[in-house]
Amino acid sequence: MYHAKEIEGVMQELQTSSDGLNKKEVDKRIEKYGYNELIKKKGISPFKIFLNQFKSIVVYILIAATIISIALGEVLDSTVIILILILNAVFGFIQEYKAEKSIEALKKLASLKAIVIRDGEEHEIDSKDLVPGDVIVLEEGSKVPADARLIEIVRLQTQEASLTGESTPVTKILTTLDEKIQIADMKNMVFSGTEVTFGRGRAIVTQTGMETQIGKIASLIQEQPAKITPLQKKLNNLGKWMGIATIGICIIVFLAGILKGGDFMEIFITSVALAVAAIPEGLPAVVTISLALGVQRMIKRNALVRKLPSVETLGCTTVICSDKTGTLTKNEMTVKKLFVDNKEFDVTGTGYTIEGEFQHNGKKIEPAHFEFLLRIGALCNNAILEGNKVIGDPTEGCLIVSAEKAGYKLGDLHEKYPRVDEIPFSSDRKMMSTVHEINRKRFMYTKGAPDIILNHCSKILENNVLVKLTPAKKKEILKMNEKFAKSALRVLGFAYKEGKNTAEKDLVFVGLQAMIDPPRMTVKDSIKKCQNAGIKVIMITGDHVDTAKAIAMELGMGEGAMTGDDIRNTKDLTKVVENVSVYARVNPEDKLRIVDALKRIGHIVAMTGDGVNDAPALKKSNIGIAMGITGTDVAKEASDMVLTDDHFNSIVSAVEEGRGIYDNIKKFVNYLLSCNLGEVLVLFVAMLIGFTDANGVAILPLVAIQILWINLVTDGFPALALGVDPIAAKIMEKKPRDPHENVINANMIANIIVTGVLICIFTLLLFRYGLQTSVATAQTMAFTSLVVFEVARVYIIRSQYNIGPFSNPWLILALCVSLGLQVAVIYTPFLNPIFRTTPIGLVAWMWIVGAMVLLFIIGMVSNVIIRKVTHEQD
Repeated sequence: MYHAKEIEGVMQELQTSSDGLNKKEVDKRIEKYGYNELIKKKGISPFKIFLNQFKSIVVYILIAATIISIALGEVLDSTVIILILILNAVFGFIQEYKAEKSIEALKKLASLKAIVIRDGEEHEIDSKDLVPGDVIVLEEGSKVPADARLIEIVRLQTQEASLTGESTPVTKILTTLDEKIQIADMKNMVFSGTEVTFGRGRAIVTQTGMETQIGKIASLIQEQPAKITPLQKKLNNLGKWMGIATIGICIIVFLAGILKGGDFMEIFITSVALAVAAIPEGLPAVVTISLALGVQRMIKRNALVRKLPSVETLGCTTVICSDKTGTLTKNEMTVKKLFVDNKEFDVTGTGYTIEGEFQHNGKKIEPAHFEFLLRIGALCNNAILEGNKVIGDPTEGCLIVSAEKAGYKLGDLHEKYPRVDEIPFSSDRKMMSTVHEINRKRFMYTKGAPDIILNHCSKILENNVLVKLTPAKKKEILKMNEKFAKSALRVLGFAYKEGKNTAEKDLVFVGLQAMIDPPRMTVKDSIKKCQNAGIKVIMITGDHVDTAKAIAMELGMGEGAMTGDDIRNTKDLTKVVENVSVYARVNPEDKLRIVDALKRIGHIVAMTGDGVNDAPALKKSNIGIAMGITGTDVAKEASDMVLTDDHFNSIVSAVEEGRGIYDNIKKFVNYLLSCNLGEVLVLFVAMLIGFTDANGVAILPLVAIQILWINLVTDGFPALALGVDPIAAKIMEKKPRDPHENVINANMIANIIVTGVLICIFTLLLFRYGLQTSVATAQTMAFTSLVVFEVARVYIIRSQYNIGPFSNPWLILALCVSLGLQVAVIYTPFLNPIFRTTPIGLVAWMWIVGAMVLLFIIGMVSNVIIRKVTHEQD
């Protein structure tokens, strides 16, 4: 009952201090208490994944038929069929297990972090590594990583609806409470899984893992079974319908074979084997693998996908709504201008180095003229400057730098003007205040957007004299603000107030500091790439509209601009949203209106955000993108994707990867279905024609073992290889994909049918040619031609995407392995009788290769014709 104990008592019981634990003690406690994580339901075991490969009625039928065959004396053929089925299952197991592990790895990468004090210093760690006794730092937007007793607070509020059901934020206190109270009344505690919505604080971890309040009800929040993506659902349904159609054709093949006098058991096993090979049950698994492999590539390009379905959506994105600071700009703020005492001053230097000086009309001046302005900027501030590195908000960091350029060290200022209270910044108020005690007097220092600050001021400090802030003076200040903003400078206003009253009103205006955050010039190329790809880029910022427009013009984004006030005063935003490229001075709720308007006119919207109040817009958008560096835990939890470098280029890279992943899935679906159709048609048409041997007995171009072997060597290896096919060079020159588009569009259907028919015709012609020699030769030629034709089919499909034939070494290796294994079953004496093959001569190979070349040429020509007829992009 830590809520009923004094802070000192809690520290004593947990044997800790405000400086936290040391590494040795942490290791001991992890061993004692375990990791700070909920015990999850056991995932699917590898053995169960393997057994699931046989979970099909047609596979059961085939196994039963082969067992009957063994009982009737057909031991060799039946044993090999079972072995091939096991090999297929092993390959399927490898695919699914790899997908499971890939997704698990992604979950670990997306795990939340915690800020902890250890050995007196702040460290960022995985939240699972927290132990009782750790001192954690809580900031607005962070997710509470464990149950903890508060020891320091600054207007701290948390959202505990996930635990108590109460939607109103809870204001926290440090006071000791009665022992017999409910969780909802434990206001000096914070609980795992809740969110900090305002203020900041520090707390001592009291319980972790299953001992937390949320852990005690863990069974209610266990992870649900993994949801399959919309694409997997579509392909699952497709697989079912194709399965039904295939089984129907196989029944016809079986009945036709029996009527023509074929051997019952052989015809039956061959028909069932055809069904096993042709039914595309593995399509959803292939999608999972392709998505997982693509997501791993995205990580290398600084985009961490949290939800697999968003990968599909990326390829459909038509609008990217991006924050300005740090995403479109470098986030390397440097104060360049000051406005104080009705004068404009220049500040030299760049970045976070303290080298620089202050000038007026080109001449160096002493900073004593504006010491008060610089002091407010440094003290109304939560950033820390370590060498040339800022820990915290870059905007606050550059204010510390500007003060230190004048010789005012942050440590000295804190010692001389100790902080006693704080009103944290909020995106609604657009301002922040701190309260300091100076010679037993209290002063409030405030910074924020100049227009907002001026609305809270009644006086102005000019040459150390307080005068009334008249409308004329306010207009002059706003004019200077506008001048700075048009030069792409971000401007903050500074004010103060003396007295114990901490209400942010009747402030005294002191001056402006204007800083530059130059645009990332590489972003300009990315925006151009988006425009070529039919994607509109919109800037959304809290900055002054002129600052935003100046940056937008440099980046080539367009001129249309609206402010938050414009948005709120526009009755129907859908009528104007298409013509706007910049939204400035927006509130979080304005982002929701923008997203809603864009979605209502049919756009697929990607929205970036980093703050607590951005979460609703991130959830509302089609793809919510959180900032990995500056983003809060709340924003990350609400997002579909996290940028590990906060860079706009990473969004564009993710869109490009998303399009590439979808293309690779389409390639495999096209390849698999066209080849499977060819195999089914070969047997179906052969039965209709009625091929017979010298004794008039019905014969098929393929036997069961050969059908299953083709399925093993041509479907499995290329599946994985196509999943890592490179992105087409001109993929970002196509329009975004329609989200309602079927994977199998008219273009692909026509290609599948044409290819299937061609494979059938050429295979049966080669089979008929081989019959002039022997049934074994004919079947070997049909068997081999199908393998060779399917290799050719891979390259026909890839040519549609303008991908070089040698650009994917894994695919070349996969196809070489497939062909090598095929040659082995033809020319190895031990394998000949097993696979019913016979060595074929050079002439036979010439016929097969010639047919393959002809198939390739006709396939390429038909692609062009079909594309023109269907008017669809590949």
